[in-house]
Amino acid sequence: MFTAPDGRRFQIGSLLTLPGRMRFGDSVWNDRGAGAGPIWIRIDLARQLISVFRGADEIGTAVIVYGSDGKATPTGAFPVLGRERLHRSTLYDADMPYTLWLTRDGVAIHASTVEEGRATHGCVGLPMDFAQRLFAVARRGDVAFIVPASPLGEDGRLPAHST
Repeated sequence: MFTAPDGRRFQIGSLLTLPGRMRFGDSVWNDRGAGAGPIWIRIDLARQLISVFRGADEIGTAVIVYGSDGKATPTGAFPVLGRERLHRSTLYDADMPYTLWLTRDGVAIHASTVEEGRATHGCVGLPMDFAQRLFAVARRGDVAFIVPASPLGEDGRLPAHST
């Protein structure tokens, strides 16, 4: 059972066979046999993992990089606002392939170099092959739940929603 930051509860299971401990750059995808249902995404900043679900079935997982202290990744529930296959950030002079926009101020899920010690400017960075697969199934309106790196927010409570 997963309780989302906005209070929704999801019964979940996994179709994935993991190779053991996941390392930077690792990803697994298996949507064969997945049931019907909407795509939704869980991003666990504490574990540096993304999980993609179709209905109750986990169909993909990958190790991620995310925002640094200077530009932290926001937590909460974020519907995908838009998609862009080939985006280039003019602010950071960086390619952001397979972009799924989460906020109006530029936070997104996108392909990135996923290596130990790397970070983003608030976005969620994925291995390229995983980003391609996610981009192929995710649609505008699908929800990404970003769970904080610390289980407690700055006020000492579990964050309910932030944008």
